[in-house]
Amino acid sequence: MTADQLPPTVALHAPGLLMSPWPAQVDDRDMADLRVGLSDPEQARWNPRALLADEGDQPVLDWLDRLRARVADGTLACWALRDPANGRLLGHLGVREIDLEATGGARVGYWTMPAARGRGVATTALRLASTWAFGELGVHRIELAHALGHEASCSVARKAGYPLEGVLRQALPDSYGNRHDLHLHARLASDPEPA
Repeated sequence: MTADQLPPTVALHAPGLLMSPWPAQVDDRDMADLRVGLSDPEQARWNPRALLADEGDQPVLDWLDRLRARVADGTLACWALRDPANGRLLGHLGVREIDLEATGGARVGYWTMPAARGRGVATTALRLASTWAFGELGVHRIELAHALGHEASCSVARKAGYPLEGVLRQALPDSYGNRHDLHLHARLASDPEPA
């Protein structure tokens, strides 16, 4: 599937949250926020592909280029999570590995800025993106995996209607050659909306 076969990724809204497609060029404020968000120690704790704080702009630009390439090949729909009051970056969410032909499925991943954590941003974004993917893409199943022990992400999944299905043993390699277990959550299009 290519991007011209996907419905357009549109802005999604909820009280306290604006989800907007990433712009073709990010401004200086977004670049600074992305450096903070992608290199945050808590992000690095749970994501082996987190950036190092002293790596500068190039890894951030490379990250954005990878997003754009996956959007172009039709396997990713993604959003910048923003505060609607001031436009500041709160995080990122992507519906990825979209495969409507073979499995009818997709996966979802997200991260939030340190200052946005504990405010329901990820849960709200996940609910909005899930509704969009089920309704606009016609996805049947969305999977969410996170590192075992990441209780905040487990809570986000449950609150957004993604029950725990099991453990993926040693499924996540880190940059040190270690492998970590993942919790697997999933939601079906036929599942009821979370309360």
